[in-house]
Amino acid sequence: MSILEIETYPAAVLKQKATAIENIDDSLRELADSMLETMYRAPGVGLAAPQVGRSIRLLVADPGSREEPEPMILVNPKIITAEGRTSMQEGCLSVPGFTAEVERYKQIVVQAWTLDEREVELELEDFPAILLQHELDHLEGILFIDRISRLKRNIYERKLKKGTLPED
Repeated sequence: MSILEIETYPAAVLKQKATAIENIDDSLRELADSMLETMYRAPGVGLAAPQVGRSIRLLVADPGSREEPEPMILVNPKIITAEGRTSMQEGCLSVPGFTAEVERYKQIVVQAWTLDEREVELELEDFPAILLQHELDHLEGILFIDRISRLKRNIYERKLKKGTLPED
């Protein structure tokens, strides 16, 4: 395992739709382990493969607490049902120094594969649902700043150009 470099906006890989994973093998398991280690070290609660420069449909997330971690590694995840609306302040390891209120589904059902090649269906609500939607967006080439008003996004981009974003 190793700590990976996290790509930041406006890196091109963050805007690409990730490709499906055909084979779950040891190299994918190693990448997932490194992604978890990188996520925890950052510190963050989710990380998608495009954020570490790999345009594949893999994500790691942990909606648990530091005392009781609940790590998830999902291969080719997709939302199969969604309902309700909620919003939460979001930030992103690939958009450092900026947060914004983002509207998401309150409840989702996600279908994915695990690293031991089992198909799973996860029913999530509230924070875990928001977290997975944020990471799934990365697999579609969408950043949370794509879901906020153009005005707020322009403010972020101006601060980024001027180098006036707060350090994390």
